[in-house]
Amino acid sequence: MRGPPHHPGDRMNAPARRRLLLAGAAAALPSWLPGVAGAQGAWPAKPVTIVVPFPPGGGTDAFARPLFAAMSRSLGRQFVIDNKGGAGGTLGAALAAKAAPDGYTFFMGAVHHSIAPSMYPKLDYDIETDFVPVGLVSSVPQVIVVNPSKVQARTLPELLEFLRRNPGRLNYGSAGNGTSHHLAGEMFKLQTRTFITHIPYRGAGPALQDLIAGQVDLMFDGLGSSAAHIRAGRLRAIAVAADKRAPGFPDVPTAAEGGVPAYKVATWYGIWAPKATPRDLVAAMQSEMRKTLASEEIRTAWTGLGTESPNLWGEDFGRFVSAEVKRWAEVVKTSGAKLD
Repeated sequence: MRGPPHHPGDRMNAPARRRLLLAGAAAALPSWLPGVAGAQGAWPAKPVTIVVPFPPGGGTDAFARPLFAAMSRSLGRQFVIDNKGGAGGTLGAALAAKAAPDGYTFFMGAVHHSIAPSMYPKLDYDIETDFVPVGLVSSVPQVIVVNPSKVQARTLPELLEFLRRNPGRLNYGSAGNGTSHHLAGEMFKLQTRTFITHIPYRGAGPALQDLIAGQVDLMFDGLGSSAAHIRAGRLRAIAVAADKRAPGFPDVPTAAEGGVPAYKVATWYGIWAPKATPRDLVAAMQSEMRKTLASEEIRTAWTGLGTESPNLWGEDFGRFVSAEVKRWAEVVKTSGAKLD
């Protein structure tokens, strides 16, 4: 009597059956586990949006555009910069926090977002809990820049002498209330016992435009956004707020060399993903950022912007941000800075 027909799998040897079972088990794994993204198609399979919470022309833009242009070329997929300015960078952050956590929207924020919790009584997001930290893009010193046709001072001692003889005569622009530009100005006033009127803008780009046009006198800006204007002679760099002179700007002295040793402020920029973004997609973004930041193209670009490529990723970057939130809370308290 003939038995029931054989299923093709019955003729497999034991190793083949094991391979089949393992393949089936892998297909059933949750998609967030590392290594599974390839089963769903390589990332990115479509354009990726980078929310930049300031208008074009500021420091965030100065680093976002070359980085993601290089990534677009290397991956063959477009990375789109979406400028969402307003409220010192907090409007764009709130929008990014509510974006779909699908690996196709990321947020490029800055040091301003570690200051905002101490300046704004109520935010529609929490930088520490509503985002997944991806990595640090750059950290660049602040620079004191002046309009050369409006401010005759060429050195920090000359600027201090003018300010002390003419309290309130000069004003300074910032990227907005609660930004590092604002706090850097308040710190400078506190440490030098001078008075300069604060004029907030909706981003560093518009503030720089008015500085160049002579509508404001000076700025405490991130060196990245001022770099091209300094080289072109549209702005004069007085001093950098760092321990050492900046790469690419060896002729610009430090604030300590100008007699204000405690004046040290850095503007950093980083990438976050919306909360609940799958870990494998965050890891894919980190991997591509690492490769691009290590490229000769970006290293050269960063030197031109007065900085170097950092190496701070994932949870380490998240801990850095938390420490910055605490540090700036103390600066806000000490300086008495308020929203204008």
